[in-house]
Amino acid sequence: MPAPVTDFDEAYYLLALCNTDGIGPATARKLLRKFGTAEEVFRLKPHDLMQASGMNPGRASAIARFKGFDAVERELKWCADHRVRPVTVLDSAYPNRLRHCEDAPLVLFMRGNADLSAPRMVSVVGTRRVTDYGRRMAREITEHLAAYGAVVVSGMAYGVDIEAHKTALDCGVPTVGVLAHGLNRLYPSAHAEYAAEMVKNGALITEFTTDTKPDRENFPMRNRIVAGMVDAVIVIESGASGGSMITADLANGYSRDVFAVPGRIGDDRSEGCNKLIKSQRAHLVESVRDVGYIMGWDLPEKKPPAQQKIFTELSPAEEIITECLRESGPVQIDELCLKAGMPVSAVTVHLLNLELNGLVRSRPGKIFALS
Repeated sequence: MPAPVTDFDEAYYLLALCNTDGIGPATARKLLRKFGTAEEVFRLKPHDLMQASGMNPGRASAIARFKGFDAVERELKWCADHRVRPVTVLDSAYPNRLRHCEDAPLVLFMRGNADLSAPRMVSVVGTRRVTDYGRRMAREITEHLAAYGAVVVSGMAYGVDIEAHKTALDCGVPTVGVLAHGLNRLYPSAHAEYAAEMVKNGALITEFTTDTKPDRENFPMRNRIVAGMVDAVIVIESGASGGSMITADLANGYSRDVFAVPGRIGDDRSEGCNKLIKSQRAHLVESVRDVGYIMGWDLPEKKPPAQQKIFTELSPAEEIITECLRESGPVQIDELCLKAGMPVSAVTVHLLNLELNGLVRSRPGKIFALS
């Protein structure tokens, strides 16, 4: 195996693993959990690799015989030459919310300066064939998200997506475009002007290497990033099927809050939103105030938790958890475990005790906050 000639050592082996035939994100994560690092995975013999869950002789052989290291080096050199940052799942810049999704990519390519783990992040998605109503709702909702200080995420497509990006730029709010192709191109090219602005105040990200074309099968893969890296997904106009509905289903699978703007009965571009609401897979949203209420973003000023602690003796672990909640505000349980450095089983028990003592309360989407 050749030695890397790049400074991106961490990204080098992870990207090689991503490019190995038969090794998807879930299998790669099992290998990392078993062997520690991607570099170690490539140093092992096939029979050693078989110890990992999900491995078979074909996959083990593909890793042992991987011949794409030169292509990996070229990719990382291109990134360095074009101000693109490879962000690995082990990197602090990797989106914290996405990190906990089992099928999330191991490497993202990023151009821009957005905080991908900002305190509030919302995806705004919808049909490409947007109506005047849908366009107006996209603008109004994004403008109000700006007032909440939320980073707006979408997919750079025609219609609702680009309307959300444009409005976020107009409001001076960071906005992130998730692409279904490599960063050496932009699809659709008509959005190049907005993409350039997003790099200055936001980011463009993708899991796809250079020269990857915007092929049809890439878009559902892109949608899992749109769904996984945010607190909530808002659907504004959608048919009964299509990319927005896929994103909503993925978001529900990741325990994200999903919202849908209701539309006129019989309008095919409102059928998907109405279906999500009717099947209780989305909250009905008429304005961002509805989002703020469900997400707990519009709560009144709370008294300092220290006043309650006078009457409650906390264990050392509970002290750590309450301090994490004090610093971060409302947070999902997976991220709380990461901040506290404790397993989910332990954090769950301590949270229950804190709730019983009135110090913590739970919210939809497995989110916890101080009372």
